[in-house]
Amino acid sequence: MHITLIAGTRPNFVKIAPIIHAIKKAQKEGAAIVYRLVHTGQHYDRSMSGSFFEDLNIPEPDSNLEVGSGTQAEQTAAIMIGFEKELSQFPTDLVIVVGDVTSTMACALVTKKMNLPLAHVEGGIRSFDLSMPEEINRKVTDSITDLFFTTSRFANENLQKEGIDSSKIHFVGNVMIDTLLAQLDNLREPALFKENDLGNQKYLVLTLHRPANVDDPENLKKLLLTIQQHSHNCPVIFPVHPRTKKVMQENNMVVPQLITTEPLSYAEFNYLVKHSFGVITDSGGITEETTVLGIPCMTLRANTERPETCVVGTNELIGTDPANLSPALEKLFAGSWKKGTIPELWDGKAAERIITQIRTIYAI
Repeated sequence: MHITLIAGTRPNFVKIAPIIHAIKKAQKEGAAIVYRLVHTGQHYDRSMSGSFFEDLNIPEPDSNLEVGSGTQAEQTAAIMIGFEKELSQFPTDLVIVVGDVTSTMACALVTKKMNLPLAHVEGGIRSFDLSMPEEINRKVTDSITDLFFTTSRFANENLQKEGIDSSKIHFVGNVMIDTLLAQLDNLREPALFKENDLGNQKYLVLTLHRPANVDDPENLKKLLLTIQQHSHNCPVIFPVHPRTKKVMQENNMVVPQLITTEPLSYAEFNYLVKHSFGVITDSGGITEETTVLGIPCMTLRANTERPETCVVGTNELIGTDPANLSPALEKLFAGSWKKGTIPELWDGKAAERIITQIRTIYAI
């Protein structure tokens, strides 16, 4: 059986890595299964080098469509054109897409237009906020998917409410957590840790990239100043997203309490998270990692497609109003933050369950 794996961004590769490992394990067990890894090139990242793939213990992609930057429509069109050629040249029995980026949706559309089976890892997650491009990608992808591999029972329920037959839905757990647990012993202390004399649970980590938080300079400035004023002189490590960096530079925005840095590698960033006192973010994936690591997390969003991180995990939705941050930070420093538990099946074996299901379905 031939499987084509799709990735377009760094987080996609973090999700794909354990699936590759599970395929290799199945091969050793005698399964007639091979894969081809396709990078759409949706995000060009200078840190997406050989060392990145080495860190994840996966080979470099078999193909890179080299789509590059552009508007959502431009990227979608370029990915579809490139992936159609890829599938014509390298036929496959199953295409697996992960997550909710433009590459996910674009490759899903091509797959079904070529009458090929499609599997979606992280199927069914919903924020119910159509102002988010990712939500549109999720809904479009899931409307044409054949096999759904879900991270939670919330996702299962979402799909069932949308009329998806339960036989197509497979609750397997979270592949993002597979990678996190596999890499815990390989996390690396970044240079800034010693340079800034940081100590275990003696600093906060901040990430911001969503338009609602960073595109309005005044709102961004209020957020950063609120964090500075209510962080109890605790250092705040801020790996600055390119989108956020652009707004800050254009508005000469400097907040002394924040220790800004370029985006870090997977191993370095998660080292910081693991040893932090708390995390402030507007990322969905980070809320999953903080939940498993037991780190308090406040999310600067009004909604989440990962409700399990709030219901059983360490995450709380704060909203985008800077005024909501101060009571949340006071709660954190008062030692009153909830402890949380690890969601069901977030045990590092999700990818193995995916490949087991595929082997059962296709009798391989």
